[in-house]
Amino acid sequence: MGHVTRIVIIGGGPGGYEAALVAAQLGAEVTVVDADGLGGASVLTDCVPSKTLIATAEVMTTFDSSYEELGIIVADDTPPIEQAARVVGVDLGKVNRRVKRLALAQSHDITASVTRAGGRVLRGRGRLEPAQAPDGSRRVVVRAVDGSEETLVADAVLVATGAHPRELPGALPDGERILNWTQVYDLEELPEELIVVGSGVTGAEFAGAYQALGSKVTLVSSRERVLPGEDPDAAAVLEDVFRRRGMNVMGRSRAAAVKRTGTDGKGDGVEVTLSDGRVITGSHCLMAVGAVPNTADMGLTEAGVTLKDSGHIRTDRVSRTSAPGVYAAGDCTGVFALASVAAMQGRIAMYHFLGDSVAPLNLKTVSANIFTDPEIATVGYSQADVDSGRIEARVVKLPLLRNPRAKMQGIRDGFVKLFSRPGTGIVVGGVVVAPRASELIHPISVAVDNNLTVEQIANTFTVYPSLSGSIAEVARQLQTRRALGEA
Repeated sequence: MGHVTRIVIIGGGPGGYEAALVAAQLGAEVTVVDADGLGGASVLTDCVPSKTLIATAEVMTTFDSSYEELGIIVADDTPPIEQAARVVGVDLGKVNRRVKRLALAQSHDITASVTRAGGRVLRGRGRLEPAQAPDGSRRVVVRAVDGSEETLVADAVLVATGAHPRELPGALPDGERILNWTQVYDLEELPEELIVVGSGVTGAEFAGAYQALGSKVTLVSSRERVLPGEDPDAAAVLEDVFRRRGMNVMGRSRAAAVKRTGTDGKGDGVEVTLSDGRVITGSHCLMAVGAVPNTADMGLTEAGVTLKDSGHIRTDRVSRTSAPGVYAAGDCTGVFALASVAAMQGRIAMYHFLGDSVAPLNLKTVSANIFTDPEIATVGYSQADVDSGRIEARVVKLPLLRNPRAKMQGIRDGFVKLFSRPGTGIVVGGVVVAPRASELIHPISVAVDNNLTVEQIANTFTVYPSLSGSIAEVARQLQTRRALGEA
């Protein structure tokens, strides 16, 4: 009987569990070492919980902003209503209990899938032994919760340990008033005045969600605008929406320290001191200042794995590290902090090691979404790529205001933007800012991934009326520009 390939995966998030499923299907003997439950931060403390919370916020925002225009009458909506009065409220304790229940259910489903496929799930923390055995195998020492240790022999190891919230020395979370994004789901009552420090994707999503749920929100951004790394037109729309809905957006304001009020530091409020000396106060503070890879104390460097200065694992496009037989996937690599990319990296690693056909990771086909209201979805080359000259492309942006379905639904904010090559008309990127942009981006993703042209997009039937009609309309405008440019 031939040797069965042994795969050990450290970390059970999307990078780890998707790799486990592929490896098991390809006939390998798979062990997943995980400390917190399969699904990782993505399922337990990040994507699934935050998007579940946002789903509640989205319903409230849609209702609050559109019910009157759409002619909906609320039974206790007796005029005159005060400007600040809300028609609906939220039981945050109930919302958070649902969040945790769904996250746990998803984790259990993933565990069942891996086990059903033939994988073994081992609860504990894994570390690599420094030396590679003469036969090329690796040793992974697993420390279980009870302190016992087990040594696993692996022909290949995949490190998929994720990342955790970055902490600032003068703003350490206490889990009660000063929170990171993994701790917000323990809140039983809605924060009255929430200060969100950090205006990246996580900060923007939570700021928008809690504002919709009824909190008074201040968003502290160290940069000039929110979402500094995203499409500037999209960021401008979102910031305008935030301000219009009453959020206090503080640009160019860096938080230096956060502390609890009260002489004993146990008060029922927080004080955020900015680097210019200003102090802002609120009931709670959410720290969203980035993430740190979980790569410490794992024996990686000793085993020959090269780490970047940031602590992320350096990988190539088929997920190999600098150490033979050791692969890496997900947030611990710093390639792209998306569950979909982590999963792809994990699958690619297994395809590569187990000799299946494999296509190297291509980040220019990655679609991503920011779950604010409106959502911001992107794929392919960006406005920054065009502006910097990295790619030559024609750009057309069409506001959703002109779309008939948007008018019917009371949607005023958002747009569709496409990037196409001037000579061939091939679609190389796109941005959608709209409700459910995460769904609307898919046809553009298909176009980018398959080198479709603006003619092909323009000539494909769309439903009338529909928001997706704007995608075809933008393509028609690009088609016209291309024809004029070539004339």
